[in-house]
Amino acid sequence: MQQIILLLAVGILAGVLGSILGIGGGIIVTPVLTLAIGLDIKYAIGASIIAVIATSSGATIAYLKDDMLNLRVAMFLEIATTVGAIIGALLTGIVPTGFLFILFGAFLLFSTYNMIQKLRGKVAEQHVGAGEDKWAKKLNLNGTYYDKANQEQVDYAVEQVPGGFAMMFGAGIASGLLGIGSGVFKVTAMDTIMKMPLKPSSATSNLMMGVTAAASATVYFFSGAIIPSVAAPLAIGILVGSTVGSRIMQYLQPRVIRMIFIPILLYTGLQMVLKGFGVHI
Repeated sequence: MQQIILLLAVGILAGVLGSILGIGGGIIVTPVLTLAIGLDIKYAIGASIIAVIATSSGATIAYLKDDMLNLRVAMFLEIATTVGAIIGALLTGIVPTGFLFILFGAFLLFSTYNMIQKLRGKVAEQHVGAGEDKWAKKLNLNGTYYDKANQEQVDYAVEQVPGGFAMMFGAGIASGLLGIGSGVFKVTAMDTIMKMPLKPSSATSNLMMGVTAAASATVYFFSGAIIPSVAAPLAIGILVGSTVGSRIMQYLQPRVIRMIFIPILLYTGLQMVLKGFGVHI
């Protein structure tokens, strides 16, 4: 009973943070299951996959209802992520993983710096009237959402579509090759490269992660890596947490979301660079 209560609590926390930041909650679930409960890493990753699907399901419903996520951007970038993940899986053992860890870790550290600049007001927070991208226009990727925090309608233009697509392709390769989640990459690709505002970037990332995780969940299920007694209470807690988190996020200022996101981004980036040099933390 104590374990079920703990899993429910962890699920609620992971759901709230995952839906607000668009990172799926796996970054919270896996360390807690391995360190606090002592679960084998194989089963922790399996539960983490379920956590991502649950977060995506709970948050996406709310974001779709409130017209917060950009469905066209999500489906367009998901093509790159899925193809990249398949290629990454095929390249396992061929490409040196250390190099990829360093490369993507460096990108996350650069994104951390960029977010800090935005937090300090040195980079524009919203991209209203941004330069028109021909691919964004052709694919109808530009969007609009109602910001409940500022009580205003925000129209935004998506920029550097090929760059964002290439970044998501690379993130997919890293995901398939290194076995890492790409939620952080999804948010930073949309926010840093494609110049989308942070709120729709986070909301769109939630939908995309669910699609990606659902594909890999089948593999984990048939390999016996998903334990129902762990995954079920975790998923229930996450569904509750993600529903609450998706409501909270819409009333938060982008500045607050960045203040939560920056430490996670910095930790993940440093961890990947250190792993690339053979140092494990």
